[in-house]
Amino acid sequence: MIDLNSFADGALFERVNIELKKVLENIADPNTDPKKVRKINITIAVAGDQQRDVLNCKVQAKTTLVPATEVESKIVMDYDNEGNLVGQELVSGVIGQTFYDPGEEVIKNDVGDKVVDLRQQSTN
Repeated sequence: MIDLNSFADGALFERVNIELKKVLENIADPNTDPKKVRKINITIAVAGDQQRDVLNCKVQAKTTLVPATEVESKIVMDYDNEGNLVGQELVSGVIGQTFYDPGEEVIKNDVGDKVVDLRQQSTN
């Protein structure tokens, strides 16, 4: 029969390797679930001519990858002074709760804005 490694001038072998590389990169991506199944589908479409002595073949490889995992966040909704609806990401986890940002070494409010310490301002 036909050697699939050299079929279509090696195109089948090459396309499988290209799609396999996509699968490996998708599994290596830390934003995807490594346990979910990825698929490589190889299609060889075959059609005969009128005399039925020569077959026309088309090779195609398709990959089904796993999408990136969902990332959740919360948005605080409120109204501004003009009555327009506005939203900001809730950074602290709880509305009205302040938190310490170790990267900047400051206290921030629930939406990540720096909290001003009026006691420190009055001594400067």
